[in-house]
Amino acid sequence: MTSTATARLMDGGSLARRLVEETAARAAELTRRTGTQPRLATVLVGEDPASVTYVRMKRARCEKAGIRSRHVELPAATTTGELVATLEELSRDPDVHGILLQHPAGPHIDERAAFEAIAPEKDVDGVTTSSFASMSFGLPGFVSCTPGGIMRLLDAYDVDPTGKRAVVVGRSAILGKPAGMLLLARNATVTYCHSRTPAADLSAALREADIVVAAVGRPRFIKGEDIKPGAVVIDAGYNEGNVGDVDFDAAAERAGLITPVPGGVGPMTIATLLSQTVDAAERQLAPPTA
Repeated sequence: MTSTATARLMDGGSLARRLVEETAARAAELTRRTGTQPRLATVLVGEDPASVTYVRMKRARCEKAGIRSRHVELPAATTTGELVATLEELSRDPDVHGILLQHPAGPHIDERAAFEAIAPEKDVDGVTTSSFASMSFGLPGFVSCTPGGIMRLLDAYDVDPTGKRAVVVGRSAILGKPAGMLLLARNATVTYCHSRTPAADLSAALREADIVVAAVGRPRFIKGEDIKPGAVVIDAGYNEGNVGDVDFDAAAERAGLITPVPGGVGPMTIATLLSQTVDAAERQLAPPTA
């Protein structure tokens, strides 16, 4: 941060470590009580270096949280049908409590069809339409992990969305759209913008926003001069060179709270995934009600 910056950093790394510690305690208690350790299955198609690294990191975090991991590697030439069959098999496996399909899975894969092959009760990444519907209606289920991590960050820094104007820049099915729905459920007034929103309209919306969630996937897309003084800026973007979707230095001079990239939203995404994996295991291992 530059010497003229006034924003307070939202430390996702520290919060994520605390959440992982809490998750590890819950996993240990569940294992003691049931004799079964929570298990997350990760599925990777191909050998994309970034995806391989992400999966390796998630498996390492599983170990720290007392969660077993089962890794399924599929060749890059895997078809949508073959991937769907693999996910359906994992969904039927009682030894697997949560399933993560690392995405993107490849341009030839119908990712929506693949996501929908994951049983809702094991969708700990919150990527199925069932999970989105449950989240939108406030029903039991799993939230998309990055938006869920964002809400945990807001809570940790005592940001109450009630009555606030929130602008979500991005409309992906697993980030932008669910982030807006979660903010709406917390009584924020939500506006969606995206890469095709006219620049003048985007600027006008941002200048009125008390909370900004940047999730458009374009480096420094959000300009600092458009940030309302004192606003909360959540940068969920990650681009080459450790650059987010927000022009950090300029935005930090105006924002009240801001997430760094890296070290902000990213750690919370993984921590939320692990927490939801234990949630899934607890539900699946609970004794049947009379």
